[in-house]
Amino acid sequence: MTSEYPIDEAATARAVIDADGRVTEWGEGARRLLGWAADEVVGRLAARLVQGRAPTLRGSRWDGTLTLRHRDGRTVSVWLLAHQRPGPGGGAGDWLVVTPLEGARARPDDDPLDRAELTQSPCAVAIYDERLRLHRMNDALAAVLKLPEERIRGLRVTELSGRLQSEEIEQQLHRVLTTGRVHDFYTSVPVGEDGRSSAWLGRMAPISDAAGRVCGVCVAVHDLTEQHLARERLRLVNEASVRVGSTLDVTRTAQELADVCVPGLADFCSVDLLDPREPTGEPAAGPLTAPITLRRAAHQSISPGPEAVVQPGRPDVYPAGSPQADSLLAGRTIIADMSSEALAQWLSWDRARREQVRKYGIHSTMSVPIRARGTTLGVAVLTRFRRPAPFTPDDRMLAEEITARAAVCMDNARRYSRERETALALQRSLLPQSLPSTAAVQACSRYLPAARAGVGGDWFDVIPLSGTRVAMVVGDVVGHGIQASATMGRLRTAVRTLADIDLAPDELLTHLDDLVLRLSDEAGADGSSGEVGATCLYAVYDPVSRCCSLARAGHPSPLMVRPGGLVEEVELPTGPPLGLGGLPFEAAELYLPEGTVLSFFTNGLTESRARDAGGRHELLREALSQSSASLDETCDRILHLMLPTGGVGDDVALLLARTQGLPASQVATWDIPADPALVAPVRRQVVDQLGTWGLEEASFTTELVVSELVTNAIRYGSHPIRLRLIHDAATLICEVSDTSHTAPHLRRAKIWDEGGRGLLLVAQLTQRWGSRHTPEGKTIWAELAMVEAE
Repeated sequence: MTSEYPIDEAATARAVIDADGRVTEWGEGARRLLGWAADEVVGRLAARLVQGRAPTLRGSRWDGTLTLRHRDGRTVSVWLLAHQRPGPGGGAGDWLVVTPLEGARARPDDDPLDRAELTQSPCAVAIYDERLRLHRMNDALAAVLKLPEERIRGLRVTELSGRLQSEEIEQQLHRVLTTGRVHDFYTSVPVGEDGRSSAWLGRMAPISDAAGRVCGVCVAVHDLTEQHLARERLRLVNEASVRVGSTLDVTRTAQELADVCVPGLADFCSVDLLDPREPTGEPAAGPLTAPITLRRAAHQSISPGPEAVVQPGRPDVYPAGSPQADSLLAGRTIIADMSSEALAQWLSWDRARREQVRKYGIHSTMSVPIRARGTTLGVAVLTRFRRPAPFTPDDRMLAEEITARAAVCMDNARRYSRERETALALQRSLLPQSLPSTAAVQACSRYLPAARAGVGGDWFDVIPLSGTRVAMVVGDVVGHGIQASATMGRLRTAVRTLADIDLAPDELLTHLDDLVLRLSDEAGADGSSGEVGATCLYAVYDPVSRCCSLARAGHPSPLMVRPGGLVEEVELPTGPPLGLGGLPFEAAELYLPEGTVLSFFTNGLTESRARDAGGRHELLREALSQSSASLDETCDRILHLMLPTGGVGDDVALLLARTQGLPASQVATWDIPADPALVAPVRRQVVDQLGTWGLEEASFTTELVVSELVTNAIRYGSHPIRLRLIHDAATLICEVSDTSHTAPHLRRAKIWDEGGRGLLLVAQLTQRWGSRHTPEGKTIWAELAMVEAE
């Protein structure tokens, strides 16, 4: 060390010895003591200076009396103090060997350094003279240093210890000596060979003579080790409360527990969990018995080496005598060293672990059961091999506190995962498993649950309607979890029911709004808030007219991609969210050329904290503008561009529909006269049209159905009456419309009744039939499944 103040180096005999035992430095004091010059000693073995056998330097400090060879041939008995100094990178370095030469230096009788009463002071006190060499110290400090005062009197601080902090303390002593001002300091000092440290709070105060001249420094230190350790334990507990449980993922929480314990408490930590029972997801109930099968959830090590025998995700069996099994069977924390009989027997069975213990020098283990709410989840095993100190009772209390916090987080994550899986299963069962194939649209969909908030109430549906029309719906129930999924299922069922009776979009939303109000009343019956909220967008597309009617209730408007690639937002009247009640909904109607792509989505796709809503909409427009022939590819591209890789913050529903049109050649229409006698010519025209379409095999059935429907319309309906046949690839649809608003119903005719069997016959001959109300009256329709004649 190069000092900024004068130091009498010759007052101490100093030498430095490297790891090979060769002298690398030789001070002037060493020359005065033994007579050897530096060039005669440096580079040679230090053992040549020792009379007899040289001692082996171990640990971090050594002291003792040796007989040394003087240059003139005689021997000198010298007490020596040796410190191992830290090397590059913090590893073991060379050894500093010192002995004082002027420990008994004569001082004046009225020396102010001797006036301080040191012996009975409870604090560790040392007096340094104007050369910053130890003049006196009390018994308390001698007990701390474990060195007698008469041996080390005359040494500097840097010669008393090989620690780097010694140079800083000596600089502080010089500052007090030169300025005359008091200085307080805090330091940590290793004690013993077990790696433990003691914390000290000290004060350096100048000592003055009668003339007021500073002639020395008094150093008094107080042992604050217990307070320091308490602060460290509190810091680690606070760190655990912040770092552990950042997610609702059991594996991630286990890794966070291992990360906190290493290096704060152990050199290696493994977390092994009991496999849950299927399908409940609960850990195994009842008392545990050895051997115990555990699955490695996480581990962490202070070194990059592969200390772990079991990799994360892999199971392993732990017999009685292993730390894991003993701790779980006893239900308490167990601290053991590797010399214990039980561990020795276990390691004798497990060769891989025995090799790891031998290779890394593992000497102490602590097994802590992971328990929460009366349920055993697993065990955390902490081991030490780099730090020499074994685990203490205080370490046990600290590990149990951290593990208890982590156990609650793991149990919360386990319960959340179970509820999430239940909600996902419920939602999957409520959402359409596949979209129907229709002549009106080609459709493709995606649904992604939220990564953290849980499964929500987003839903979508494609509902075939009569007359080859199709309804498309997308909605979002407020909230997350099983309740939101259940509410979504009820709303989806209601939409399908209302769609079956062919309500207009605005009327359907009005009925759905009333339903949400009733659901809110039911949910609040137990005294809770019970509010249920939802948004919805409902659209009906007719491939014959190529018209689409839409209405929305607080839901984002869809985007439309025209056949030329132009992306625009569909302008719809803003409707209130479902559940407010008493407010009207308005529908809009627009013409869609064949090949138009409609994009329906929930707000989870366009809302993000990282980007404003306008930017998200522009990104969605960009993704839609690249629409390809495959709607599947378009859906994947939208999700890839719009959503983060780490998971979505809210669940996302996406529905794409490409419109198709039925050409006029596949639709035939007749105006029906009011005279029942003129029905026969209409039947012949229908048979001729079927021949044109190549559906001669369906002529007989179709003729019967048309005859019954037209006859009923003439007999019970109002004029004008119109017949329409619609033919697509899979079905033939017969529609009879009139201006009467009275809907027919199926009834069972009695034996002697002359009529009442027409609709029953239609129901038996067709795939399905029904009626729908129109602004002009009603339409009775029937669908016949068919295969085109070759």
